[in-house]
Amino acid sequence: MQFWQYVVLFLSVILGGGLAFFVQQNYRRYLQLVLAFSGAYILAISVLHLLPTIFYDGNERIGLWILMGFFVQLFLEMLSRGVEHGHIHAPHEAHTGFALQLMLGLCIHAFVEGMPLGYYTDIHEATMGHSHGTDHLLFGIITHKAPAAFALVLLMLVARYSRPVILLCLFTFALMSPMGAALATLLEQNELLNPLHLRNITAFVVGSFLHIATTILFEQDSSGHHRISLPKLLAIGLGFGLSILTMH
Repeated sequence: MQFWQYVVLFLSVILGGGLAFFVQQNYRRYLQLVLAFSGAYILAISVLHLLPTIFYDGNERIGLWILMGFFVQLFLEMLSRGVEHGHIHAPHEAHTGFALQLMLGLCIHAFVEGMPLGYYTDIHEATMGHSHGTDHLLFGIITHKAPAAFALVLLMLVARYSRPVILLCLFTFALMSPMGAALATLLEQNELLNPLHLRNITAFVVGSFLHIATTILFEQDSSGHHRISLPKLLAIGLGFGLSILTMH
């Protein structure tokens, strides 16, 4: 992973969260559309790129890691209150326990999700025969993390946390995925992770992606009816379309 990718990954979270300080009242409508695009994109890159890569060697047990990632994400969202897909469920008053629980769920997910970025180019080259065109994973994480950061800051503002506490949480959240990528790179370079380990970690993240994407795409809309509005459908189509353009 190159230095500019670390910078973009970090700044996307800072900018996404910072935008919440200046948000207008109709934020929910636009947040839903951004999340619909993000969910469609990460679902599509999982199907088009990540699944073919991790199943390339015919290891049937890789599916267990996908299921594990899906299940663990369920637990993490019990802690994070669904901030990953734009849910804003603030407590009646700010308290330390809620903030710690929220950050624990978000940070574990962000750290693990960032790990494949540290080696994805290598396993993609080993399976697909080329190392170019692998930024789809980075872009998928960015489009997912920026709105999550927005929801995090907005939730903490609604709960009346102090601005220094909010900024500290945002900065910590922004560091998690780059730190996960850096650790994975270090472990791979020191041969502490073999190709099987790398695929297992990636499969775990794919399971997490599948949970988040399907939750975003198939949960109720804001009106309380099980239907997808035309703007949301267009956002989903745009996410699918962009992911298809990344194919070679």
